[in-house]
Amino acid sequence: MVEINSDLSGKLLIAMPDMTDPRFSQSVVYMCAHSDEGAMGLIVNKPQPKVRFGNLLEQLNITKTEGVRDIRVHFGGPVEMSRGFVLHTTDYRSDEGTMEVDDGIGMTATLDVLEDIAKGEGPVTSMLALGYAGWAPGQLEGEIAENGWLVCDARNDILFGRANEHKWQAALKVLGIDPLLLSASGGRA
Repeated sequence: MVEINSDLSGKLLIAMPDMTDPRFSQSVVYMCAHSDEGAMGLIVNKPQPKVRFGNLLEQLNITKTEGVRDIRVHFGGPVEMSRGFVLHTTDYRSDEGTMEVDDGIGMTATLDVLEDIAKGEGPVTSMLALGYAGWAPGQLEGEIAENGWLVCDARNDILFGRANEHKWQAALKVLGIDPLLLSASGGRA
């Protein structure tokens, strides 16, 4: 179990079943930053069904090399939804600003990462999110204390896996929790 006052960077937040905000219902959020100044994360299990990587590159006037695979575009959260964030393995580093989040995971929010992915020179493993989830100082800690989120260690198969519809259950299983037995209400002994 993770202590609420600890740094949650590099951890996963798992929305509890009674999460009423539809943007976060059954969401899994990878925490990119967490400090006394607030928190920032990317939802990793909600693809953008109407946004294609190729179309996004066209809008940005980035030419995609033939044969380069598309990456799935996700809804990263409700803040700055027109801004892109690439979560990726640390085999890639942008000269313009890659933030190392945890061992083996980085995040880049500059245009050069998209240019490199389009040329086939980007990170080996990545996902693109539009927008992010953000919390004011103390807000996330309050939501965790009120039984809004569970916290677990991140795993690459959950972060970068293609089966988004199974990521919520997979994250719960990291904690040894069967989603069918999870109560929507919390208590204190």
